[in-house]
Amino acid sequence: MQLLHVPSRSRKEMSKTIQIYCRNIGRYIDTEGGDTLADIAAALSPGLGFSPICALVNNKTEHLGFQVFAPKEVEFLDARLPVGREVYVRSLCMILCRALRHTDASLTIRIEHSIARGLFCRLFDPQERRVTVTDDLADSLLAEMRRLVKADIPFTRHERLTADVTAMFRSQGLSDKVRLLETVPEIYTSYYELDGYADSFYGPLAPSTGSIGVFDIVPWQDGLLLLGPDTKNPDMPAAPLTQEKMFAAFTEHLRFNRVIRVSSVGELNRAVERRETSDLINVAEAMHDKLIGRISDEILSRRKQGGASVVLIAGPSSSGKTTTSKRLAIQLMTNLMRPKLISLDDYFVNREDTPLDAGGDYDYESLYALDLARFNADIRALLRGEEINLPTYSFELGRRVDRPRPLSLAPDEVLIVEGIHGLNPELTAEIPQQQIFKMYVSALTTLRIDDHNWISTSDTRLLRRIVRDNKYRHTSPEDTIRRWPSVRRGEEKWIFPFQENADATFNSSLLFEIGVMKPYAAPLLEAVPHNVPEYTTAYRLLRFLRYFRPIPETQVPSTSLLREFLGGSSFHY
Repeated sequence: MQLLHVPSRSRKEMSKTIQIYCRNIGRYIDTEGGDTLADIAAALSPGLGFSPICALVNNKTEHLGFQVFAPKEVEFLDARLPVGREVYVRSLCMILCRALRHTDASLTIRIEHSIARGLFCRLFDPQERRVTVTDDLADSLLAEMRRLVKADIPFTRHERLTADVTAMFRSQGLSDKVRLLETVPEIYTSYYELDGYADSFYGPLAPSTGSIGVFDIVPWQDGLLLLGPDTKNPDMPAAPLTQEKMFAAFTEHLRFNRVIRVSSVGELNRAVERRETSDLINVAEAMHDKLIGRISDEILSRRKQGGASVVLIAGPSSSGKTTTSKRLAIQLMTNLMRPKLISLDDYFVNREDTPLDAGGDYDYESLYALDLARFNADIRALLRGEEINLPTYSFELGRRVDRPRPLSLAPDEVLIVEGIHGLNPELTAEIPQQQIFKMYVSALTTLRIDDHNWISTSDTRLLRRIVRDNKYRHTSPEDTIRRWPSVRRGEEKWIFPFQENADATFNSSLLFEIGVMKPYAAPLLEAVPHNVPEYTTAYRLLRFLRYFRPIPETQVPSTSLLREFLGGSSFHY
């Protein structure tokens, strides 16, 4: 067995020699108890081949200041990998917050959500009024951020009594962080310090600002867009996308959050403490009804002009497309239209004809996994008033099966088609476009952990899918997590590029849903074995769920979109 000795910069006389296994080089390393991951990475250089930004220690993401006192399995990561990219973006956020404190200490920043390939941020004055970001202000912030990066200042991690950290944040005016810490029963809390500025980010940061070399900020809407490296060209910052419809959907829900005074996890936890969640749930569900009703009214208006006979409902995995379809059908009936629902899944080609992905697996997310010719021919026939026989796809057999499923459209009927490709113009290339109404559904999470920590919409959907797949498909959480990167790649290729094609966008997120899902999701995540790669995501999600007070599932109505994942719905799936 070949061993590599790691010299330590600071060593106690009674230090203990231990061995760790480094995945990067595929062998054990002899090191001293108390060495940091940075010490070990330095000893491995240049054989490591890159400068790590963080590491996995027993499949948990750790900062490079983490000290090793016992045998561990370690894998060093750079910013090109998903976990490393998360660390990079968090570190970039702290640099921005520190730069604002230096540029104009009277302003505060709120990192609201991910959009247009970046993070959308708003600035506020001491009276909580929005401050429009000018080119001059953006240039000043960018210059200060670049100065901090050039200075290569360390991100120093501290861990103190939660009461002390709460007092420190209160003195800095970070009331959102104070609310969160006061509602989370932790004895100790970690935070980071950068150039005399303290802040908390719920995950490890880079070793220093010098690790964060590629970024940009630009004025966008009434705030600014913080842009990290382009995923396809990491040496350049991402270029912003135009996403007006997505931004409008986010903004509407953010206004709703402010009205009901629940915009952060701390405020949600306070509502749980005050036993106000029943009212909160009822109002949030009423908001969903109102939005779907408004879309139904738009369809009725198009119908009166001789169009919108076919409604296509698209969205990423676990966005709630099925329940949205059923609730839209009810709203259409209140507008004196009779809906008929079908799924694009029935137009899958036989398994042997399904395209393969880069890994050689069947690519069910591909548009070409569908029989496009048959779909277009059937829709055209329905629009001519003809009867068709709707195909039936057997997932068990992996092929289409023949059985009678006659379908026709009367003049007062509307066809609702659910499937991930509904916004792709190639799906309906042969259908008169005035007869198509496109609806996009996604869980655009607008609840924040605190002002500097947003909640990933992807994480919300993954939690939904973990709970649903375990309950209805008997899929283990590690299998769902293992499949998730492939699902996300399919979404990036086949769904997200067409978001702005929608005639209407429906935000299916619910302010209360993570609190309700916590008692279901946490035991599943805890059951993920520690020795599998999926544990990295499971552990991160468990830490995230820690911040939420549980909300009784009994308060959720049977018509709620959340019931699609929890069970107990009055709809038939």
